[in-house]
Amino acid sequence: MNSEFRTLDGYERIEKRALTRTMEDYLEMICRLLKHEPAVRVQTLARALNVRPSSVTKMIGQLAERGFLDYKPYAYLRLTPLGEAEGAYLLYRHDVLHDFLCLINGTKQELKQVELIEHFFNKATVQNIEKLNHRLKAEQMQQQIASSKE
Repeated sequence: MNSEFRTLDGYERIEKRALTRTMEDYLEMICRLLKHEPAVRVQTLARALNVRPSSVTKMIGQLAERGFLDYKPYAYLRLTPLGEAEGAYLLYRHDVLHDFLCLINGTKQELKQVELIEHFFNKATVQNIEKLNHRLKAEQMQQQIASSKE
């Protein structure tokens, strides 16, 4: 029997992560909001994530301590260069996984599934899924072209 098997908690204990999964969700949403708004406030983030403002304040304090945000109470949230880079990756990961699930399920919306699984993929796997997405999309286009000629 393979001695590499562990429970989910066991894998999480041995994994060294800069951010918890919840921190990733907050940082990802901050970056998503900043794509459409010039600045983000605690209240805006709380509404977007369906959490209390006090929860946001606690979490942004932790993100600031780890160097992902510059934050002063009652001010706008500002990403550090580290926060911008990590946030860009989190958005990329989300989009790649969302595209993949929509492709394989034949749907246009797989938000809930992506939110539930996205934290468990490493960067190499996400990049490989992106390559697979390109192949699947190319195959779909070829099938559409072939069926339109019939």
